[in-house]
Amino acid sequence: MIRIAIANQKGGVGKTTTAINMATAMAATGWRTLLIDLDPQGNASTGIGIAAADRERSSYDLLVDGAPLGECTLETRIPGLSIVPATVDLSGAEVELVAVDRRTDRLREALDAAAPTYDICFVDCPPSLGLLTLNALTAADSLLVPLQCEFFALEGLSQLLQTVDRVQQRFNPGLSIIGVALTMYDRRNRLTDQVSDDVRACLGHLVFDTTIPRNVRLSEAPSHGLPALVYDQHCAGSRAYMALARELIARLPERRKAA
Repeated sequence: MIRIAIANQKGGVGKTTTAINMATAMAATGWRTLLIDLDPQGNASTGIGIAAADRERSSYDLLVDGAPLGECTLETRIPGLSIVPATVDLSGAEVELVAVDRRTDRLREALDAAAPTYDICFVDCPPSLGLLTLNALTAADSLLVPLQCEFFALEGLSQLLQTVDRVQQRFNPGLSIIGVALTMYDRRNRLTDQVSDDVRACLGHLVFDTTIPRNVRLSEAPSHGLPALVYDQHCAGSRAYMALARELIARLPERRKAA
């Protein structure tokens, strides 16, 4: 199972939108896909149509109580896509995990036990670099970074890259960055082009060719409990995420999907 953490410690960069739609795109192309919501706000769970009342077990139970992955997983309305939802209980997990043995390995151990079940797993991380995100980075093969096209983008990215370096040294030497996705791209804004050029000059091939535009349909979709790819598959945002998924697949290691 290929494991990809979607993280950026800065909020409002399109992280959860990217997680939902990339997971949907991979499921649509035949990959058995798991989405793990590690954000206490639970926006990925809501945005994919999982009501709060249906979240009897969650990523909190997975990390803090050591519940088996299968007990915490729900099927979504998207064929081939399952989710481990998040609840508000997860907001206390950072404190509770401090006293737990192997506290940075909880997610990795849970995924190891269920590896043959899925082809790919996306982890939607909270907008911080605490123990929840550390669990995701320790469990992941690679990191996908959504990066908003705005002035302070590179500042936050620098901090994230330092964190990745520390994780590689202490917890997960195999972690790599599979790509940076430029989000909220607005061709009418000259600053957007400038930020895009700066990021590409700094990171080169790590930046995906596909950019995710500012798009009303992307913003509307979560309120209907649907990924944009289902809500309006023909909108500019949906087309961009399908293109991004194709780019991602091209960057994945040569691993055959489980039969």
